[in-house]
Amino acid sequence: MKKIIFILSIIIVFIFIVLMILLFNINPNKKNNTIKETSNENVNEFTKISYYKEDNLERYKKYKSNNNNFSNEDIVTRVNLNLDKDFYTDTKPASNLNTNYVLVNKFNYLSSDYIPNNLELLDNSYAKSDIYLVKEAKDNLEKLINNAKNDGMNIRIISAYRSYTYQKNLYDNYSKNDGVSIADTYSARPGYSEHQTGLVVDITKAFDDFNNFENTDEYKWMLKHSTDYGFILRYPQNKEAITTYNFEAWHYRYVGVELAKKIKASNLTFDEYYIRYLDTN
Repeated sequence: MKKIIFILSIIIVFIFIVLMILLFNINPNKKNNTIKETSNENVNEFTKISYYKEDNLERYKKYKSNNNNFSNEDIVTRVNLNLDKDFYTDTKPASNLNTNYVLVNKFNYLSSDYIPNNLELLDNSYAKSDIYLVKEAKDNLEKLINNAKNDGMNIRIISAYRSYTYQKNLYDNYSKNDGVSIADTYSARPGYSEHQTGLVVDITKAFDDFNNFENTDEYKWMLKHSTDYGFILRYPQNKEAITTYNFEAWHYRYVGVELAKKIKASNLTFDEYYIRYLDTN
C-alpha cells in the first residue's frame, strides 16, 4: 500500500510540473537563448561598422560590457586604438612612415634610428635655433606665421623635430623629477613621440611662456585658422582618454590642408579619425 501511495505521489508531482510548464509557458532554455540572441545582436552591430576587425570581436564585447554608455562606433574605435590595454603594451611599429598621416602614440612607435625625409632648418626669425621640420610642413608653417603676423599675431616655434636620443633625455629627466606615471601624462617615451616624425611644432606667443599660450590671442587665432595651413591641435581638451595626454594648447601636428579640414569638421581627434578613415591594417 505504501509503495502504491509513493508511486502515485511521484506521478502527481510529475503531472503538476508539466501543468506548470504548460500554464506559464516556461522554457528552461529561454535565459540561455536570450543571452545568445543578445550576443549575436551585438556581433551584428559591430560587423556593420566599416572599421570593425574580426580579430577584436571578443575585446569589443568585453569593452562594451564595461562601458555601456559608449556607442558601438566608439567602442570599436577605442579597442582598435588599444585603449582597452595598458599603455605601452602590445606596441607595434608605426606604419605610413614619411607621410602626413603617420600615427605615433603610446601603441605605435618609431625606431631609434628613424629620421624623416626632407627635414629643413627653420628660420630663427620665427623659431629657436637649430629646429627642423619636414619641408612641406615648414612651407605651410611659414605661410601660417606670415598671415598670422598680418593679423597682429606674433607666433614663435619653440620645438619641432626631435631625435630619439633627444626625446629619451627629455623623458628621462621628466620621469626622474615627477615620476613615471606623471611624466607619461605629458611626455612621450622615446620612440613614441610625434616630434620624431618631423611634422609637429610647439607654438607660443613670442617671448611668452608656452604654458600660458591658451590665454593668448595667438591661441584663439590658431584654433580658427591652423587647419587652413594643414595643422591640427593634436591634444585637445576633454579628449585625454583618447589621446592619452593632457591638453596641450601649444602642440600642433601637420597632416596637410585637406585632411586637417576633414578632421576639424569631424570633431574627432587624429587618433579617432585615423582608425575610422585612414587605417589600412
